[in-house]
Parts: sequence; structure tokens; C-alpha cells
Amino acid sequence: MGFGDIVTVRQLQQGPLEEGGWLANKRVFIRVDFNVPLDKKTGAITDDSRIAAAVPTIRFAVEAGARVILASHLGRPKGRDERLSLEPVGARLAELTGYEVHLPEDCIGDAPKKVIHDLRVAAPGGQLRGGPQVCLLENLRFHEGEEKNAPEFARALAELCDVYVDDAFGAMHRAHASVDALPRLIKDRGMGMLVEQELTALARLVESPARPFVAVLGGAKVSDKIEVIEALLSRCTAVCIGGAMANTFLAAQGKAMQKSLVEEDKLALARTLLSRAAAAGVALVLPVDVVVGESLHASSGTEVSVNAVPEGTMALDIGKATVERFAAVLRDAKTVFWNGPMGLFESAPFAGGTRAIAAILGALPGFTVVGGGDSAAAVNQAGPEVAARFDHVSTGGGASLELIEGKRLPGIEALRQRGL
Repeated sequence: MGFGDIVTVRQLQQGPLEEGGWLANKRVFIRVDFNVPLDKKTGAITDDSRIAAAVPTIRFAVEAGARVILASHLGRPKGRDERLSLEPVGARLAELTGYEVHLPEDCIGDAPKKVIHDLRVAAPGGQLRGGPQVCLLENLRFHEGEEKNAPEFARALAELCDVYVDDAFGAMHRAHASVDALPRLIKDRGMGMLVEQELTALARLVESPARPFVAVLGGAKVSDKIEVIEALLSRCTAVCIGGAMANTFLAAQGKAMQKSLVEEDKLALARTLLSRAAAAGVALVLPVDVVVGESLHASSGTEVSVNAVPEGTMALDIGKATVERFAAVLRDAKTVFWNGPMGLFESAPFAGGTRAIAAILGALPGFTVVGGGDSAAAVNQAGPEVAARFDHVSTGGGASLELIEGKRLPGIEALRQRGL
């Protein structure tokens, strides 16, 4: 998984490349991940952690005297959709940084070129003439060429910049134009501070994890985690499985899970994974009790044994005995990877298991990594004091899982310095 041939933004500033790499007055395109959650009714940002995570790289480039161009997608628009404009993101970035954030009407063409040309930049020594300014391009996905990885769209983006920096770890597993085709067109390219931090932390899980190494996996479906479970069985001491995906394993053992979400077509696979774990000497730890409700909208839950799930109910969280069972496995762990909530954590009656696991993991002395997605959201929901106890909370769920699985990420491969 080596990343030694990927240049960092700090190295770009130091100028190690053949023709130098000083950022002063260069047009620096930073691919960020501003795909933030929005309130469905008001359109307001409900979690700005992805914006805050990109600030160190943005600030570094601004203070180096670069003309900073930020680019991101937001949601899944079908063509231009003003409800998914990056305008509220720009407003929040301005609040977090104190910078003037200019948002042209499009991400390619004359409008962004003019904004970029007119940006104020830092004078020698880092002094700014007036307040700092950055350009935030409009939603990349307003153009279908972004998701299609279209060469012509990548070339239009390349006209805007001299240097490319990828700091959008959450998008690096997608072969999209701004992630894959664009950096291959730019000689001076590298990774931002967030991506560097992500790769450093995740490499420890893949290359040399201290043992005992325990994984805690949750979420809805076994089918979403097949490859990561198989990869972890070759590395882990134990794998604790909660969330709705545990229902399929329990059903495979003959438990009557009633209305619980069970992937009937994955029961044979679940039995195979249980057998593989046993053969490899890896403890695959399942719930012994669950919190059930009559539906996803239940206002209260009841704790029951997995051997006695009442008819007409569904498992929506792990119970206290399961939390204790997982805690016993985790107690001596020197490395822990957590991905996926233990239940329907968005609903208060079924958030207890996820919060308890977050607290237990946060208190462990070993190296603890949260693999993005809903598990990262759960940690953030638990409060900054809990999140601060983890060694690393990833900003990319899908990307972190694919790295764990040993896959090559398009965004990483595009940054490697093989020449143009």
C-alpha cells in the first residue's frame, strides 16, 4: 500500500519537482469533499465536519500565496439543481476561515477564470493585501462529465489551474473527472493534509497492525461488507458484528429473527464466513441480546435474548449483554477498526448500543480508527469529547473500506508521480 511516490502539498510548496513547485501566485486546484448533509426542509447544513477537515490544507495554500480554487460535488443532481448549489457551503467556509469565498455560476468556462484571475493573493512573507480570498467552484456534478470521467470535462477544469491537490479522501474511490482524469493532466500534483493523515492512519491497519487486532462492524447489510469481512479475517484476532447485518448471521445460525431485516439470499454466505472464521482461529462475535421494536418508527424498545425475539418485532439495536460481550473482546486490543453503527442510532430508543460502543472504544489505550460513514456520524453525535479520544475518525466510509480490502483507489493512483 506504499504511498512514498505521492507528493504532499508541503513538498509542492518546497519545490521538489523538476521545474520547481512553489505555490506563490500559482493557480492551485484543491479537490475537497464538501458533500455535506443538508436538512431536507430548509437546505441548511446539518454537519460541517467535512468542511472543517479541509481547512488546514486550504489555509496552507492561501498563506503560501496561491490562487486557491476549491472544487467539490454535493448530492446527486441530475443536471443543474439550485437546491444542490454550493452557496451554503461557501457561506459556512467563510465563517470557519474568515476568508472571502467567491462562487462563480459554473465550475468551468469564463466565469471561474475571471474569478480566479481577480483573487487577492498573499504577498512575499505571507502578508495578505486585503482579506484572503478563495474561489469555490459550483457543484461539479451539475455536469455529467464529472461522473462519467469525461476527458473533455477534465480538460476544461485543467484550464483553470497550474497545480492539483486532492484533499477529498471521501471521493478517492470514485473514478470521476476531478479525481481521476484531471490530476493526470497536471504535472505538479499531490495530496492534501487530510488525505495524508487518512492514508497514514489506514496504512497502520493494513501493513502492520499491532495485535490483538479487533474489528467492530455494523450497518444494514452483509452484502455491503462481504469483501471487508473476508479481508479482516486474514488480519484480525476477532470481529464483532452488530447492527442489522448481525441479523443475517443470527438467522444463519437458526435464530428466529421475526420482522428483522435479514438478507435471505446471503444466509449461505453468512454460514461460510462463520466457518472461515473458525478455521482461521478468528473469533466472530455476534449479539446475544437485541433491542426490538414493532417498526423503524417505534417510540420505545424492549431488550430480549436473540433466542426469544417476539413475533411482530424487529431487532433495532444491540442489548446491554452484547455490549458487555464486545467490551470483553475489545479490552486487550492494541488495534481497533470500527465501521458501521450497532443499530438505528438516528432514533433515540435504539441509539444506546452505538453510543456505548463509541464510549468503550474511545477509552481504549490501543490505536483506534473509525472508518467513516455512519460510524463517524455516530461518533460526532456522541460529542467532541468522545470523538477526540479516537486516534483517527475517517472522512470517507467507502474509501476507507476499499483500502482495507486492498483495492486500488483511482484518486490515489492518479496522484502517483509516473510522469505525463
